Amino acid sequence: MNYKTEPSQKSTVKITMTFDQKEWNEANMKAYQQTKGKYFVNGFRKGKAPKHVIELNYGKGVFYEDALNNLFSDHYYDIIEKEKDNFSVVGQPELSVEDISDDGAVLVAVAPVKPDVKLGAYKGINIKKVEYTVKDEDVEAELKRLQERNSRLVEVTDRAAENGDTATIDFSGSVDGVKFEGGTSENYPLVLGSGSFIPGFEEQVVGMKVGEEKDINVKFPENYQAEELKGKDAVFAVKLNKLEKKELPEVNDEFIKDAAGAESVDAYKKETRERLEKQAKEKGDAETENNIVKAITETAEAEIPDAMIESQMDMMVRNAEYRLGMQYGGMKLEDYLKYMGSNMKDFREGYRAQAAETVKSQLVIDKIVREEKIEASDTEIDAKLEEFAKAANKSLEDYKKDVSESQREYIANDIVVNKLFEFLKENNNMTAEEEKPEAKKPAAKKPAAKKEEGEAEAQAKKPAAKKTAAKKAEGEEKSAEKKPAAKKPAAKKPAAPKAE
Repeated sequence: MNYKTEPSQKSTVKITMTFDQKEWNEANMKAYQQTKGKYFVNGFRKGKAPKHVIELNYGKGVFYEDALNNLFSDHYYDIIEKEKDNFSVVGQPELSVEDISDDGAVLVAVAPVKPDVKLGAYKGINIKKVEYTVKDEDVEAELKRLQERNSRLVEVTDRAAENGDTATIDFSGSVDGVKFEGGTSENYPLVLGSGSFIPGFEEQVVGMKVGEEKDINVKFPENYQAEELKGKDAVFAVKLNKLEKKELPEVNDEFIKDAAGAESVDAYKKETRERLEKQAKEKGDAETENNIVKAITETAEAEIPDAMIESQMDMMVRNAEYRLGMQYGGMKLEDYLKYMGSNMKDFREGYRAQAAETVKSQLVIDKIVREEKIEASDTEIDAKLEEFAKAANKSLEDYKKDVSESQREYIANDIVVNKLFEFLKENNNMTAEEEKPEAKKPAAKKPAAKKEEGEAEAQAKKPAAKKTAAKKAEGEEKSAEKKPAAKKPAAKKPAAPKAE
């Protein structure tokens, strides 16, 4: 077999494989041996008909397709391996037959390859450096959240309901005097002022006393999920069965020791500030590195093959599916999309632009690494392994026995990426950005599955500078698979007045 390679359009390479008569005949005979059992010929038991008899009955080219497939699989991947220093194939090739006859065959494979990148400016440019400052109020907010997590509900009997109370109610809703499905519930715990029910409902519970019964008049929103209730006026007969208020524990050394394990309030505040400052630095560094990636990618040029973009889209969809399953106790992406009135094709396509941007940034970073000859030495890798060994209470030599080559490669890649960003920070004008708000915002309430769609979209739009090296992303995905699944909270049947 002879072959030749030549560049083709849009970051592809054309590989032309020429097989002589002997090779072609052997491939056809191999195809005959593999498939002869499929053909029925009168006068012969199945699988016993000679090759030329099957060809007379089914046509001369009956074995050509299988013969060509065999030749492709026997030779294509060897060629790719031989040519790995000249090009890197990044997807499956398109196959065509250029010539076929008794004298031989010519098979053509057009394969997508990793494109070369024309770098723009990546040194001496102005880049925003993001920094977050931890304030005293951020520490106090953490302390307040600790109180909230350790609060308890205390029954109230001497006053009317107020915002912030938990009101246990019975309710029964009707539209035009007719009760509707899902509009009735007993002993439902409702946090007043939470906005979990439709506008006007909770406000009318405020002021009720335990044992009091009351008709609440509300109007369902025009965009309410239940079609038959959209925009309808409704009346809910409500009875307040129980009223409870949240009681926060007193903040003192005893509480802190029990709730957080710190020796004192001051010690807790010190530890909390250190934790928040670490988070703030990590967040600022990540956003700064994203700014670097964006700046150096914008001026670079690369002809990206569709195969690389499609592969990145597949990874983004897998990551979204993993996050969804973790957040919602194993919910499948297909079920979620069906619930949201979408489908996998449209969801996946929504990642295309971002996938192209991510792939381009990967290519740019890889190119700069090669241009600047940034590498991870064995000494640096061993130093990192020694950190892991100490954490595992092992000697370096014992720890290294369990480290695979792929794990070592992952560590090396991580070192290279970190050195790359240090290089880029040192060789560009890092301008401090205006002071950002608090380092860590309180967790927002999760209204429904709709939020996950927004989070998945936001995640896709985030370049994540340190994930731009493909091998690192792969390593992180494998690491993520080892995380334990989150516990799924017990689901409550949605009641009609809920603000869905």
